Amino acid sequence: MEPTPELSPHHAYPDHWEADVVLRDGGTARIRPITTEDAERLVSFYEQVSDESKYYRFFAPYPRLSDRDVHRFTHHDYVDRVGLAVTIGGEFIGTVRFDRINDQGRPASAPADEAEVAFLVQDAHQGRGVASALLEHIAAVARERGIRRFAAEVLPANNKMIKVFRDAGYTQQRSFEDGSVHLTLDLEPTEKSLAVQRGREQRAEARSVQRLLAPGSVAVIGTGRTPGGVGRTVLRNLLAAGFTGRTYAVNRAFDEGLATLDGVPAHRSLGEIDERVDLAVIAVPAHRVPEAVADCGEHGVQGLVVLSAGYAERGSAGRELQRELVRQARSYGMRIIGPNAFGIINTAESVRLNASLAPESPARGRIGLFTQSGAIGIALLSGLHRRGAGLSSFISAGNRADVSGNDFLQYSFEDQDTDVALLYLESLGNPRKFTRLARRTAAVKPVVVVKGARHSGTNPPGHAVPVSRIPDATVSALMRQAGVIRVDTVTEMVDAGLLLAGQPLPAGPRVAILGNSESLGLLTYDACLAEGLRPRPPRDLTTAASPQDFRDALAEALADGTCDAVIVTAIPWVGENGEAETGDGEVLAAALRGAAAGGPAKPVAVVHVEIGGLAEALAAASSTAAPRTRPTTLAGRPAAAPGAPTGAAPATATAPTGPGTEAPPETTEPAGTAEPTEPAGTTEPEAAGPPARPGRIPAYPAAERAVRAMAEAVKYAQWRRQAATPGKVPEFLDETTDEPGAAALIDTLLGPAPDPRGRPLTHDEARELLGRYGIPVRPTLPAPDPEAAVAAAARLGYPVALKTTAPHLRHRADLGGVRLDLTDEDALRRAYAEVTELLGKPAELLPVVQSMAPRGVDTVVRASIDAAAGAVLSFGLAGAPSELLGDTAHRLVPATDRDAAELIRSIKAAPVLFGWRGSAPVDTPALEELLLRLSRLVDDHPEVVSVALEPVVVAPQGLTVLGATVRLAPPPPRGDLGPRRLPNY
Repeated sequence: MEPTPELSPHHAYPDHWEADVVLRDGGTARIRPITTEDAERLVSFYEQVSDESKYYRFFAPYPRLSDRDVHRFTHHDYVDRVGLAVTIGGEFIGTVRFDRINDQGRPASAPADEAEVAFLVQDAHQGRGVASALLEHIAAVARERGIRRFAAEVLPANNKMIKVFRDAGYTQQRSFEDGSVHLTLDLEPTEKSLAVQRGREQRAEARSVQRLLAPGSVAVIGTGRTPGGVGRTVLRNLLAAGFTGRTYAVNRAFDEGLATLDGVPAHRSLGEIDERVDLAVIAVPAHRVPEAVADCGEHGVQGLVVLSAGYAERGSAGRELQRELVRQARSYGMRIIGPNAFGIINTAESVRLNASLAPESPARGRIGLFTQSGAIGIALLSGLHRRGAGLSSFISAGNRADVSGNDFLQYSFEDQDTDVALLYLESLGNPRKFTRLARRTAAVKPVVVVKGARHSGTNPPGHAVPVSRIPDATVSALMRQAGVIRVDTVTEMVDAGLLLAGQPLPAGPRVAILGNSESLGLLTYDACLAEGLRPRPPRDLTTAASPQDFRDALAEALADGTCDAVIVTAIPWVGENGEAETGDGEVLAAALRGAAAGGPAKPVAVVHVEIGGLAEALAAASSTAAPRTRPTTLAGRPAAAPGAPTGAAPATATAPTGPGTEAPPETTEPAGTAEPTEPAGTTEPEAAGPPARPGRIPAYPAAERAVRAMAEAVKYAQWRRQAATPGKVPEFLDETTDEPGAAALIDTLLGPAPDPRGRPLTHDEARELLGRYGIPVRPTLPAPDPEAAVAAAARLGYPVALKTTAPHLRHRADLGGVRLDLTDEDALRRAYAEVTELLGKPAELLPVVQSMAPRGVDTVVRASIDAAAGAVLSFGLAGAPSELLGDTAHRLVPATDRDAAELIRSIKAAPVLFGWRGSAPVDTPALEELLLRLSRLVDDHPEVVSVALEPVVVAPQGLTVLGATVRLAPPPPRGDLGPRRLPNY
C-alpha cells in the first residue's frame, strides 16, 4: 500500500513489514501495517468481534469504537506507535498494536525501549494461529525500532492470551497487580523462541500441502466439452484413479442444460455448486486465470493447481503475471501449485487422487516425489512404474511460484505414508531454509535430491530466486552436511529411492557379494572399491547354482556378522543343451525373498543380466505400501518419539485431517484475545525412514548402479548415526575471545554511514579483529627499500622471509616472489636485490618482511557469506590442491566440533595432514580450533562477509597464520532468523 500524504519521509510506510504467512490450518493470510485508509475496515472488523473478546481487550464492555478510537488505531508514526493487521480477501481478521512507554508506563519516544502491546482476533478466525503469527511480526518490528521489551496487561481469566505470551519462548516476567496479570517479555530471540517459531512454521506449511493433497472435493475449471484437452484429461484421470471425494466439471462455456459430464456434475461457475470446493484444478488460458482465481477465492476454495502456461517461462511480462497470480490467490488465503504445473497425486486409499496429466496413477507406495519439471516428472513416474515401485504422493510444481520443495519437505517430515522423499530441483528459492528442513527431515527419513541447472549460471525459466555465487561443488557439500543424498541423474535417484524404500539401512560399509557369475561378481567387487565400500571376496556359486543354492548362500551371508549388506549377482542359467534359460526369474525371486525375510535385517540388492521376470517378481513383493505405525532405529527397533504428536488420523475425502495434533478451537483472544498455541519446538513424526525388515528387493541391470545406490545408503546411515548425537558449537568463553570488543571495532571500521559495497581491512586492522577471537596473525612489516627490510628484520628477529604482496604475485612462491630462511642481513640484502631485479621495482612488488614460522603443511581457511546460502566455512591445502584441483571442503556456519573434524578429513589430500609417507602428523586439534574460532567470528558478526587465512602453516605442534584478508560490509538480511513469511519470487 502507498503511504498516506500526512506521513513524513522519515516515517514513510514500511512496506518491508508486509508479509504473507501460513496459518495453523494451512490457509494463508496477509500481515501489513495499518494505515489511515483502514478506518472502514477497522470498524467492520470490530463489529464482528464478540462482546466477550471486546471485554478481554478493553477490560470493560466496549460495544463500538468511537471516532477518536478509530483515528487513534489507524494513525501511526511507525516508530513509537505501530499497528499491524492480518487480512484475508482485503478484510481484517486480526490486529496488534504497540505504543512505546517510559518507566512510568506513559507514552514516550526513543531511547525508551519498552512498549505496551495488545491483540484482537475476530472470533471466526480464532484457533488458526493468528495471534502467534502477529506476535512474531510485531516483535520483529519492535526490535527494528529499538524496543527491547513488551508489556501487557491481561485479565486473570484470559488464560489463552497468557498462554500465547508464555508459549512464545521469550524470556518473561509475570506479576499480579490491581486485578490483572502484568507480563513483561524480553524480545531478544532465544533458542526456545526460535524453536517455537520453526515448529509452528513446520506444522502450518505441512498442513497447507496436506490440504492440497487430501481434498474432500475437486473442481476442474476449464473442462472441455469434447474429449481431449488438458482439463478433460485431468477429469478423466481423477475418475480413473477412483478419487474418493466429490468431483465437478466447470466451464463457463457449458450449455445451460448440461447437467453432467463424464458422469460428474457440470457447472458454469463455482457459484452454482451447493458446497464449498476444497481444491480447484485450473486449466484455462492464462488471460482467463485471474477470473477463475477470483471465482475460487470468493467461494472458499482452499488451494489451486494451475496447469495453465504463459507465465514467467515467457519472460518479464509473464513473470509479472505470475507474481500477480500469487498475490491474488494469497489474498484469498489459497496456496498454489504451479503455474505451468503437471499436477498432483495422492495414492492413499482414503483419497486416491490423480489430479495430473499422468494417464495412469502409480501404485500405492512409500516414496514421496517432488519435481519442478513436468517432463522429468513424467520420466520419473514412468521409471518407478516400470520397476514396480509405488508412490505415496507426487507434486509437479512447474514454475514453483508458491508451493516449493521446502513445503514438500515440511509435509514429508510428518507424512506417515512416506518413508523416502525424492526431489528433482532446478533452483533453490531459500537455500538456508532448505538446508535446515532437509537436515531435520533426513534425521528421520532419507531425502534424495537431483539438482538440475547446475552449471548453466542461470535459473530455469520461470524460477525467480536469489542469486548464489557459490559453486555447485559447495552446494553439494552443504547438502551432504545436512544429510541429503545428492545424486547426479534421475536414474540414480530412482535407484537409491528403491533401495531406501524397500530395505533397512546398512550398519556399515562391509558388503558380501555372491552369485552365479565370477565375472559379474568381480565387476561388483571393483565397483564397491571405487565407491569406498569394503567388499568381501565374491562368492561364486557357479553357473550350475539353483534357486535353492542362492537362498542358502544369501541366508548364510545375512547371518554373517562380518558383513553389513549383500549384493546378489545373477545371470541366466545354461541348460544341458547349451541354451540360456531365462524363465526362472519368479523362482529365484521367491528364493531370495525367503532368505531375506528369514535372516537378520540387512539390505539386499540384486544385479541381474537378462533374467526374465526376476525384477518384476522381486517388485511384486513390495512392502512400500505396507502400513507402518512406528519409526524404526538403524538397528531395526521401534524408536521413541519424545514429545511427538499422538498421530493424525488418515485423511478422508470428506473431512481431511492434518498431520500432527491440532489445538482445540479458541473462543477469545486479548490484550486482547488470542488462541491456544502449539507446544514449543518441533516434534518427531510417527512414521520415518527405511523399513526395519527387508521388503521389496531392488533389482538393477548393472553392477555400478546397484553399488552406487548401496554406497549412498551406507553414507546416509553413517550420517544418521552421527546426527543422533550432534556436535557442539564451542563458546570459547575465555580471555582469548572478546565479542563486545570485536563488535565495537567493526562499528568503528565501518563508520556511521558504511558503504553498501563494504571495505577491505588493512593488514593491521585484520590482525586486530582476528586477534579479538584468539586468531593471531604473524605480523609483517613493509620493506619499500633494502634499508627498511633490514630494519624490519632486526625488529622481528632472524630468520625472516621476504615476500612480494602485489596481487599478481601473492602466494606465488613458484615465481620467485617468496624467499625463506634468510638468517642474516647479507642474505636478506641479496634476496631483496634478486627479487627486484627479477620481478620489478619495489613500488610494484610491495615487498614485506615476516619472521619465519615452524615448518609444516600449508593450508588455507576461508569463510564467506553468500546472499542465498548464508555463511560458509571452507578448508583445503594451499596451492595446487585447492586452486587447481578444487580439493576443498565446506560446511555451514556455525560449525560444530564434529563439523570441524570432518572438514579437515573430507578433502582428498587429508592424508598429508596425518603422516603420509612417513612424515610427521600435524597438529589437527589446533587446526580444528582455528576453524571453530573463525566460524564463531563470522556467526557472531555478520558484517564480516569474507575472511581468507592463507597460508596457515600447520606444524606438528601448533600452527601459524601467515596471511589474512578480511572484508567488512553492512550485514545482509537474515530471513531465516526473522518471523515466518512466505517467499515472494
